[in-house]
Amino acid sequence: MKQELKELMAKLLGFGCMRLPVTKENAIDEPRFSQMIDTYMERGFCYFDTAYGYHNGCSEEAVGHCLVDRYDREKFMLATKMPVWLVKEEGDYHRIFQEQLKRCGTSYFDFYLLHALNKDSFLETEKKGGFAFVQRLKAEGKVRHIGFSFHDTAEVLEEILDRHPEIEFVQLQINYYDWDSEQVQSRLCYETAVRHNVPVIVMEPVKGGTLANMTGEAAKILRDQDQRASYASYAIRYAASLDQVILVLSGMSDEEQLEDNLSYMENFQPLNKREQEAIEKVVAELEKLPTIACTKCRYCVDGCPQNIAIPDLFEDYNKTIQFGHSKMVQESYESHIQDRGKAEDCIGCGACEEQCPQHLLIRDLLEDVAEAFV
Repeated sequence: MKQELKELMAKLLGFGCMRLPVTKENAIDEPRFSQMIDTYMERGFCYFDTAYGYHNGCSEEAVGHCLVDRYDREKFMLATKMPVWLVKEEGDYHRIFQEQLKRCGTSYFDFYLLHALNKDSFLETEKKGGFAFVQRLKAEGKVRHIGFSFHDTAEVLEEILDRHPEIEFVQLQINYYDWDSEQVQSRLCYETAVRHNVPVIVMEPVKGGTLANMTGEAAKILRDQDQRASYASYAIRYAASLDQVILVLSGMSDEEQLEDNLSYMENFQPLNKREQEAIEKVVAELEKLPTIACTKCRYCVDGCPQNIAIPDLFEDYNKTIQFGHSKMVQESYESHIQDRGKAEDCIGCGACEEQCPQHLLIRDLLEDVAEAFV
């Protein structure tokens, strides 16, 4: 199974459609997205990953307009995900899937995932027939390969893979910073997939951009390896160097990020021993900085009764830790609280923490943010 899926991937870099280019009005910039697709495809890449809720429900439609309507359907691979948290009864699976086909303007998906499974959502999905549903989709030819994305412990992943041998691949959060993390458990989850001989697609290889914006000693360590190489290149190549990995997703927001990724993934070379040792030193440096380990997945935002842009405020806070409290960071913070809640507006309901794949203590962290931006 592993070899079959690996052979499908012409290149190891997938185009993640979670952080697409946007206009000043925060709508997806479809002309720019189309141009980025053209560049990506011209360089021999062909895998696109979207989801029902990305960009406030607009990502799938943008993929339909900019990709599906413009290219021969057999020239690319398209993946999307079932938002299991929206399923109240078994019939919802069919309704949502039909909506996804319509949004994307396609008759089938190459890869179809049960989205963001953890211990609780796995049991609910199993109870409501989600695994049986995706198996039927495959039997009917409406999807070609079935899997799930995952945010929990390796123990839970073991349980899912033991109970569902029909699963063909799993999408895991893997990056060098979280490799030995007790919360994310990148290494343990990866090793679990290896034991089950289940291919891995990597998400968050740059940890929501954290590993693309180095400073201080961590930045110097990587610059000493190659002055021309971007910080992001080490993170993506790290994930792509793992044997069981068949694809690494990158959420590219602009042409510069796209071109950078293509430059080293077009003719991919695994990390060498010297680069691996440098990354170990970088991790040691990063662990000295008290930044917030947020990946900006934004699962915490929709249910916030105070309408706080939590990931954006955390990013601003991290910049103060990494670069100091500058005028630029202050302006960024103020833009994120315009017509939205401030960090100090948190009422401590905990809805955000229930949704956080990183298991962050968001309520406490918002207090730190509030103190930083008085």
